[in-house]
Amino acid sequence: MTSAGFDTVVERTDTALIVVTVGAAEQRAGCVVGFHTQCSIDPVRYAVWLSKANHTYRVALFATHLALHFPEVGDRALVELFGGTSGDDIDKFAHCGWAPGPGGVPLLTDCATRLVLRRTTLWDDGSDHVCIVGEPVAADVAPGFAPLRLADAADVDAGHAAEERPLPSSLEDGSGGGDVGDQEAGRDEEIAGADERSRHELEELAAGAGHAVDLSEPLPGPDPDPDTDR
Repeated sequence: MTSAGFDTVVERTDTALIVVTVGAAEQRAGCVVGFHTQCSIDPVRYAVWLSKANHTYRVALFATHLALHFPEVGDRALVELFGGTSGDDIDKFAHCGWAPGPGGVPLLTDCATRLVLRRTTLWDDGSDHVCIVGEPVAADVAPGFAPLRLADAADVDAGHAAEERPLPSSLEDGSGGGDVGDQEAGRDEEIAGADERSRHELEELAAGAGHAVDLSEPLPGPDPDPDTDR
């Protein structure tokens, strides 16, 4: 398969762009996303994929709700703000109107068509995006809604490239060591000691560790008991 062939198929589908916002503790974040879809009928579920390079992903790790805003063609400035800048550099919400929603998620007042999801599942397969699945708890649609699509914002440069993912120093230099169980226990201790280090550092640790763990290979563990029913 050629990359050009795959890119052409994706481009022809011309998916609707959305602005995903999240909030956790005193932090807010948001970014433009092109990977999203309904993924279950009963119970109804919606999935969105966030880049590990984005500040939004790191805040989403601690958020209970996500808001998916569907901008229209006239909302170009909103897409440039949330897609062309990084929350690592500016407070995007200082440049737009918003109000708190369920679970503290920020709702953009200039984007009336949106879904609010209560997070149910997070799936990381080791690639550069992580899938978050949620239960819709609110849905609003503006009259005459016509979504802004990928082709409408093709010239907006992303605030982060997909490969710009932070890694904790213990993983960068290979000194982390230990098996996955030890790593998980270590992260639990980090979270329990949140008053001893900044939340931002915890987010960097969680985001970087999630990227560094190779999920393509089975995790080490004891051999299954042949006498155990499956």
